[in-house]
Amino acid sequence: MPQVVRSRNGALHGPSPVPPLPHRFRSLADRESVEVLHRAARVLVASLPALTDRLVEALYAQEPAYRAAIDSDRAEVWQEVHHSLRHNVGSLIQPREFRESAHRTSRWIGEIRAEQGVPLDAVLHAFRMGGAMVWQDLVDETARRDPDDIRLLVHVAADVWNFVDEHCGVVADAYRQAERRLSWRRENRQRLMVAALLDGTARIADLAEAAEMLGLPEQGRYAVLAVAVGPRGPGPGAGAGAIARPPVDLPVDAPGATPLWHPGPDAEFAILPLTGPPGELSELAAALDVPAGTRAGIGSAVEGLAALGDARRLAETALRACPASGGTVLLDEHLPDALVVSSPALAGALADRVLGPLDRLDPADRDVIVETLTAWLDADGSAQRAGARLYCHRNTVLNRLRRFEQLTGRCLTRPRDAVEVSLALAARRLLGT
Repeated sequence: MPQVVRSRNGALHGPSPVPPLPHRFRSLADRESVEVLHRAARVLVASLPALTDRLVEALYAQEPAYRAAIDSDRAEVWQEVHHSLRHNVGSLIQPREFRESAHRTSRWIGEIRAEQGVPLDAVLHAFRMGGAMVWQDLVDETARRDPDDIRLLVHVAADVWNFVDEHCGVVADAYRQAERRLSWRRENRQRLMVAALLDGTARIADLAEAAEMLGLPEQGRYAVLAVAVGPRGPGPGAGAGAIARPPVDLPVDAPGATPLWHPGPDAEFAILPLTGPPGELSELAAALDVPAGTRAGIGSAVEGLAALGDARRLAETALRACPASGGTVLLDEHLPDALVVSSPALAGALADRVLGPLDRLDPADRDVIVETLTAWLDADGSAQRAGARLYCHRNTVLNRLRRFEQLTGRCLTRPRDAVEVSLALAARRLLGT
């Protein structure tokens, strides 16, 4: 029967002698054919060590994913294969006694191969190779004992291959479950490591591991981006997991490498690896796609993963210096504002001292003077440009500035007073004092 009896080499390299059938099929096995199967299977049980040797050699020769494991510990792989064959061949003889232990063995193999990173396709190929070898040995033993019995063995072929498919399903399910667990552990460990880096609590001894885990250079240059977010509602990003999508977008051609995001209670943080010239942060800030009304702050650059805690605090300072209306603040370009928000109590005291006299005016009158002061400072002390911005004559601007000086006792041409006025205005704007 050439369609059944094939050489061992062909059985291992080619498709199965009998193709796998769907899960639902009508078994052709009768008592006589089952007895033929049992006789041949008992011979296989008696020669399991030799069968195991051949299957391990076949795996080494035909499945590259197994070579590293076999080279590393051939005895361990041999024991695994022998254990699987013993339970699976035993299931052909005593299904009820061996079925559960065979399933446990297949699940165990699926789990350990997932942990070792062996591709699932390779694991399933190994199981089918084992099934092909067992079936071929059953055929060879039956042909040796009584060639006429091969016609009876064909009646159980569908049952044997359905058994192989069943265990492939068990292996695949166990592999995928283990893969999900491993993925969750990796993501959780990565999240904890990023949190420790941003908190400044990561141990120096862990930095090399963190660099390898996150794919970041330990001694690279970094900055941190902080983006204020509202309360998280239910949905894909909710809870204490990784954020569903970044709250702001960077174009693919933006300077620097891909940012690494981490969720916080009041802000989302992104570690920004820097690889370009000193002006890279300015380009990156300009490239940010910040939604309307969203506040974002970018801290100063720091050296090394160990300094990411400082970088996060600088980013939070930049975020506090961002107007309530939204926008992006690059800390290096807003250092006076950063000074104000870094010490709210002192900034509030300065604002009261410098601008307090204006609070006795009518609110509309007060707002006109404050608006004029702000425009004049933004125009670098040019009354002409300030007037153009306010749609009024330069003399009107000068008159309002003189009135401010009279009310507060400050002289805007005196550098110290000008600095105090500028900081006081920033405090009112940023802190609402």
